[in-house]
Amino acid sequence: MADLSRRVFLASSVGVIAGIAAGCSTGESVQVPGGGAGGQGPQGALIAAISGEPDKLDPNSTTSYNSFQVLENVFDTLVEPDENLVMKGALAERWENSPDQLTWTFFLRDGVQWHDGSPFTAKDVVYTYQRLLGQKLSNSWRLSAVTDVSAPDERTVVIKVKSPSPNLLANLGSFKGLAIVQQANVESGAINTKPIGTGPFKLDSYTQGDTIQLSANENYYGGAPKVPGVTFRFISEPSTALAALKSGEIQWTDVVPPQQVDALAADRSVVLGQAGSNDYWYLAANEAKAPWRDVKVRQALAFAIDRAAITQAAKYGKATVNQLAIPKSSEFFVEYAPYTTDVAKAKALMAEAGVPNATMQFLATSEYPETVTIGQLLADQLKQIGVTVEIKTVDFSTFLDEQGKGNFDLLMMGWLGNIDPDDFYYGQHHTDGANNYQKYSNPAVDALLEQGRTEIDKAKRKDIYAQAAKTIADEGSYIYLYNPEVIQASSPRLQGYTVRGDRAIRFRTASLS
Repeated sequence: MADLSRRVFLASSVGVIAGIAAGCSTGESVQVPGGGAGGQGPQGALIAAISGEPDKLDPNSTTSYNSFQVLENVFDTLVEPDENLVMKGALAERWENSPDQLTWTFFLRDGVQWHDGSPFTAKDVVYTYQRLLGQKLSNSWRLSAVTDVSAPDERTVVIKVKSPSPNLLANLGSFKGLAIVQQANVESGAINTKPIGTGPFKLDSYTQGDTIQLSANENYYGGAPKVPGVTFRFISEPSTALAALKSGEIQWTDVVPPQQVDALAADRSVVLGQAGSNDYWYLAANEAKAPWRDVKVRQALAFAIDRAAITQAAKYGKATVNQLAIPKSSEFFVEYAPYTTDVAKAKALMAEAGVPNATMQFLATSEYPETVTIGQLLADQLKQIGVTVEIKTVDFSTFLDEQGKGNFDLLMMGWLGNIDPDDFYYGQHHTDGANNYQKYSNPAVDALLEQGRTEIDKAKRKDIYAQAAKTIADEGSYIYLYNPEVIQASSPRLQGYTVRGDRAIRFRTASLS
């Protein structure tokens, strides 16, 4: 995903959450030939407002949703999910799997070019995957089953896995964490300021703290985009984004406060887009610290909170309360709700843990205002069980950094871009998971998550993940809150754009009337 911070994490889901802003200082412009910093991009360009600035433009090392919003339009993966989240060909036209399920062969498209005009070949895929594995980059966990990647010729990639991997296609194509990168672009050090991809748009300029301007890739293998470019503006304040949309300054935004959805639906000056999502939002307590490492204390937190009130405060009814990660729309959904709002039960668990009172630092970020709102609500709810909540609000890049360093007691965040059940659980809850920032560890859960990665029988696989998910919830590795809707708003001029359940922002087919 992306937590929003990651997967993507709002992370998220997908996600999910590492890194600090790369490149130049705020306000400094980095230009590529053909672009102009600080303007609106090419004449007639689509202008989109996103909630925050990318932390990095290297798709292999970022887990920030704001990064993937931009990079979805710049880079390609071997395969990618369609609107129904079914994997289809992208840079690879087709693929085969051997009878023993251990060798995947991908056949690449002819005629694909990098943005600088050089040819794309199978060697680029091998370089990318070997880079991810060799440098153990943020998204390398998606290749954990891979034992070898080779290119027998310029149009063929062979991937060998150590065991059957029913999640491989989803891992290769979810968001752009495994986007194929150009070796020269990486080795020159330019990828975070002047990324070169094969996607429908190419980067013209990047003014940190302000905008990223893309121009159409006329040689895109899927056909040239219908707009001459896309300019991403960074607008964290919803009222500012909506005012810009209504005035015609921008034509698209996902900076839409849920409390205004009903009013916007009746507003003819905007087009409201909604879809059910595979995102989930959660609370995570830092198990590397006392008293949060005690399972009884984490369970007390789970009993003390009021999920319905939290969901209403954060999403104004535009979300579904869920005590597990996977939403009802998924075939892997399991009905399970072990917690009710029970202050007496929570107090009893705190007493059993020998923790009559505690002070908690709650990490929130201004770029996701719901985290601040819920922090204030949690302060009231947890006060009833003797927990004093101190809210620390930082910008999103600092949030990611603090999370990665373990500088928190409790945080709220979301993951998005999840497709396969492995996306929802392994990286976040396996002892060695790349995104296990809460430091949860249970050998039984590890074994289930490892088994789920290799089981090809769908019914058995669903049962494996159900067992793991229930234990994760019971032990409070994450305290799950809700699955939100995808809410976006656009100008009536915007045509050919689809609101997607995985939140992938694809402008390749968009046009402006």
